[in-house]
Amino acid sequence: MTEILLKNADLILTMDESRQELSKADILVRDGQIAQIGQGLESEGEEHDVSGCLVTPGLVNTHHHLYQTLTRAVPGGQDALLFGWLQTLYPIWSRFGPEEMFTSAQIGLAELALSGCTLSSDHLYLYPNGARLEDTIAAASELGMRFHPTRGAMSIGESDGGLPPDHLVEKEAAILDDMVRVVDAFHDPSEGSMCRVGLAPCSPFSVSRDLMRDAALLARDKGVMLHTHLAENDEDIAYSQAQFGCRPGQYAEELGWTGPDVWHAHCVKLDGAEIDLFSRSETGVAHCPCSNCRLGSGIAPVRAMRDAGVKVGLGADGSASNDNGNLMLEARQAMLLQRVANGADAMSAREALEIATRGGADVLGRPDCGRLMPGKRADIAVWDICGIESAGSWDPAALLLAGPMSVKHLFVEGRQIVRDGHITTIDLPRVIERQNTLARALQA
Repeated sequence: MTEILLKNADLILTMDESRQELSKADILVRDGQIAQIGQGLESEGEEHDVSGCLVTPGLVNTHHHLYQTLTRAVPGGQDALLFGWLQTLYPIWSRFGPEEMFTSAQIGLAELALSGCTLSSDHLYLYPNGARLEDTIAAASELGMRFHPTRGAMSIGESDGGLPPDHLVEKEAAILDDMVRVVDAFHDPSEGSMCRVGLAPCSPFSVSRDLMRDAALLARDKGVMLHTHLAENDEDIAYSQAQFGCRPGQYAEELGWTGPDVWHAHCVKLDGAEIDLFSRSETGVAHCPCSNCRLGSGIAPVRAMRDAGVKVGLGADGSASNDNGNLMLEARQAMLLQRVANGADAMSAREALEIATRGGADVLGRPDCGRLMPGKRADIAVWDICGIESAGSWDPAALLLAGPMSVKHLFVEGRQIVRDGHITTIDLPRVIERQNTLARALQA
């Protein structure tokens, strides 16, 4: 039996069923689970004094393309809309291989961890030069991050009217075979799992109706979740109407892509009927505010989604369309954008933090994560509120208004992977050096 005790937290935001906020309290962790929360707790295990700190559940990232950390701020894509941005970057990504996938995933996950993230999904939809999904799974395992990778795919190239170049697409039979392979090899459905695998055809403009339908059938047969991009911008809506004769929400419903085992990225342009559909069907949404701003896609109707009961989590999205992987900044941006669209009282700092924690866990089908309660997983973020960012704050719980954007300590399954603002599990300076070497090679 392994125990750790977090002692004397100034404030604990539990995100439990009643959203309790506990002052001057402790958290006892036993064998990767939260055993007890309260005052005056004792343990013979390792003790951490977290006085002067705010403690929250670890943040949850529901949408990312980790491989893209190798292509941040590419000049030709800096000011492009979505489709032009993709056309700029596809030729660069086609030069990736296993080493690029592994290293970029480690950088992206480490960056997320430093922002308080303990569980991240990833959407990997291209596999050039021998790259495989397990390249990213190995990166997450070495770092110690709880991971939900998805086996993405593209099957319609330029010659068939799609957006990606032909050499980056795969045959649909091969895609389905590899989906079976990675689920059988890496998916762990148990409570407390460190790795669950989803199926994720990239988007309606890069795969066929048949692949969308077959992936949905396969996912249900295997008991795994489904993920794709949907209704990201005006171009996306126009493509759906021109090619399919309907809006994206209707297209998704017709192909079996709604339900509690489905979450869609972006959904910036969902209309009222689609929001109602997602609410009725318990379909989740990964909201990616910084990427939506960066690409000029618009402001997702998160307030309307939340009011309708739609499950909403946050996503950093790919670093090539965000150039940052800080989930706290995403939470702050989500809050601010809803205020821009709907007024200063449209979203509180507490609600935005709830979306970033409990909300994301619910989107990914992980009720064992995203909240600090006895019996839940010990995924815990500790924030130093004695620094300059919090100086003068009257409300430590309003972390997104006045507080640090980087974590002090981070625990995943009770294992400390960030200590005093530094990653403990990998040699991060060495990985950064390798990342920069690979990036320079791609520019040559």
